[in-house]
Amino acid sequence: MSVSVPSPTAEHALSIFRAHGGVLKTKSAIELGIHPRTLYALRDAERLERLDRGLYRIADGKPLENPDLVTVALKVPKGVICLISALAFHRMTAQVPHAVYLAIEASDQAPALRYPPLRLFWYSKAGFEDGVEAVVLDGTKVRIYSMERTLADCFKYRNKIGIDVCVEALNLYRRRGRMQLDKLEHYAKLCRIERVMRPYMEAIL
Repeated sequence: MSVSVPSPTAEHALSIFRAHGGVLKTKSAIELGIHPRTLYALRDAERLERLDRGLYRIADGKPLENPDLVTVALKVPKGVICLISALAFHRMTAQVPHAVYLAIEASDQAPALRYPPLRLFWYSKAGFEDGVEAVVLDGTKVRIYSMERTLADCFKYRNKIGIDVCVEALNLYRRRGRMQLDKLEHYAKLCRIERVMRPYMEAIL
């Protein structure tokens, strides 16, 4: 059953959501001036949709183009989209990830997230932030590794994702025509896989 919400209060709350891309965590919504009672009334009135525990979006808003990445970015703000998910974002794979590949620091605990499914990779603190790019998707800042860092990471985890995926990504990277080989070599050294990558780089790039 829909629950009525005082119109001025409701519209003000919804305008705050719209100003922040249509998606907010409960904590952020309250900090921005939305009373918890208003938030839950909008939920009960089906004007807000619950994406996950403590995460809401405007129900009649434009469908999110990247709902999984946005949800993960809001729920795990320190995490970084990596490997297959980063390749898909950079259009360097034909693979369709069935989970969000997420890098977190080795000292961090696994995040509790019911949806979307995650594949977690614990990275050492040294170099964790190296190669992180901040992109805005559906009005939300998402942390994701650059193309070059992603390529190096893929070769590092080739036994988990498959060397064929690495080779495909390297070929698609070359076809983009915006190669930055100095950066690629830097990340190969960072990930300690220069010797592994060098033959493929010489053959493909």
